[in-house]
Amino acid sequence: MVKLCVGVSSIEELEGYRNERAHWWGADYGEDVHVHRTRMMPKRAEEMVGQGSIYWVIAGVICCRQPILRLATHADDEGKNYCDIVMSPELVRTVPYPKRPFQGWRYLETKDAPPDLAANGNDDAMELAADLAKLGLI
Repeated sequence: MVKLCVGVSSIEELEGYRNERAHWWGADYGEDVHVHRTRMMPKRAEEMVGQGSIYWVIAGVICCRQPILRLATHADDEGKNYCDIVMSPELVRTVPYPKRPFQGWRYLETKDAPPDLAANGNDDAMELAADLAKLGLI
């Protein structure tokens, strides 16, 4: 699943929200997880739980993913239903891929998903990969 990370300008900023976000809505799952609340339950939920990830688009680039642990339903005080996407708190950096803006989420086929960025000890790896992606070289 690909999702825009609205209002977030960097992976570091997203990491800062990880620990707080579930508690913003009173969705305390009692464990070390990151929760994203969305209005609709994904139709392809069975394919995603325990197997898929949310690939976050930050500043027009897919740059990281979070494994999806489970999906949970939530009803607010007014009876509106929501879907809580419960994810691992771990952000896995990926090879940056440019992505145009869109609304909601998009399903991402495995063959189209950007590969994880290998940890090679190079602090400039993300910046270099982003520059290459903008040039269309990766």
